[in-house]
Parts: sequence; C-alpha cells; structure tokens
Amino acid sequence: MSEEEIEAPEEQAPVEVVEEKPIAGIGTLVFGKYDASEVVCRDPGLAPYINLSTVGTPHTGGRHANAWFGKAKLSVVERFINKLMRTGKYTGKKQGAIKAFEGALDSMAEKSGENPLQSFVDAICHAAPMEEITRIKFGAVSQPKAVDSSPSRRLDVALAHLAAGAQQGTSKSKRTLTQCIINEITKASQGDVTSFAVAKKEEVQRIAASAR
Repeated sequence: MSEEEIEAPEEQAPVEVVEEKPIAGIGTLVFGKYDASEVVCRDPGLAPYINLSTVGTPHTGGRHANAWFGKAKLSVVERFINKLMRTGKYTGKKQGAIKAFEGALDSMAEKSGENPLQSFVDAICHAAPMEEITRIKFGAVSQPKAVDSSPSRRLDVALAHLAAGAQQGTSKSKRTLTQCIINEITKASQGDVTSFAVAKKEEVQRIAASAR
C-alpha cells in the first residue's frame, strides 16, 4: 500500500467545556448571592462537618430536630443563625437574626470584595478548640483531665462562642447586631485574641494544657 493511499486521521474539533454556574434558589447560593462552592476549609478535621451544600433558604422549620445527628444536615449558616436567637433579646426572632446575618455578609463583601463565607469558615476554624477538660472522680476526689474534642463538638462550640460574642457586643451599646456580627467574624477569621470566640478557645486550651 502506497503512502498516498494511507488516509490521514481526521482532526477532531476541540470540545468546548461549559462551566455550570450555580443557580439561585436551589440550595447552591447562600441568600441567592454567595457561592458556597468557592469556600475552602483549611482545617482538615472540620472540613467534613461544615455543611454548605444546602443553603438556599436558611430555615428548615425544625425538620431535623429529633433526628440522630440531624444537625449535620443543617448548613452552618442556619446553625449560626439559630445560635444567635438562643438567649437574650433576640430569643425566637429568627427573621431578625437572618436579616442581621445577611446584612453582615453584604457589608463584609462590599468592604473586602471577597466571598464573605470564606471569612465565616475561617472564623469557625480559629474559634474551634482542639481540646477541653472533663472531671474524673477517684473515690471522693475529682480531678480535671484534658480530653480531645471531637470535630462535631468543635464545630458546636465555635458556633456558640461566635454567636455569644456577637450578642454580648450589643449589650449596653448602640451597635446593632449586624455590626457586632461583622466585628466578631472579622476578628475571629484573623485569629485575633480580642475576639470573644478566639479568647474562649485560648482559655479552654490553656486550662486543658495545665490539666494533662
């Protein structure tokens, strides 16, 4: 067979890769604005437990309240909002807490030009304690003992302390809840010790280190 009879392989046209953008309203964008798929968790222990996949509207109506580890199915956005309305003058006011947190994210995005959810996740990572203390009883004497915190417990404690820090900032002050959320999350995301959540984490870990 001559070289002329050998047919050259047909050149295949390049395949265009179309990137699918998230659609608002089906649980891909937080408040229909912020893409949760861009967020990176730098703590490998917390990464599997931080749920940002179903965050269309942060209100499930207690659907997972009585389920075994049902809180894992909630987004961290809704869990943080629920923590904000646990005690104090914001008790039970979920719509107010949602608007305050949404306003905080909007202000943070406007100031930094970046995804505010990344700052929120960074704040959780810096506020999550690695170890805590428990009391073990030897006869009539109880002694403190340092124990490692599970990832689920670390996430619970971090969200609770971030919400408590935002709440305490509004007491005896003219600052709104939105301003206090911005202040707390911004400081905690940088690991600043002046943040309530980071200060509590350092305190707990210091006590645990002395109880080893």
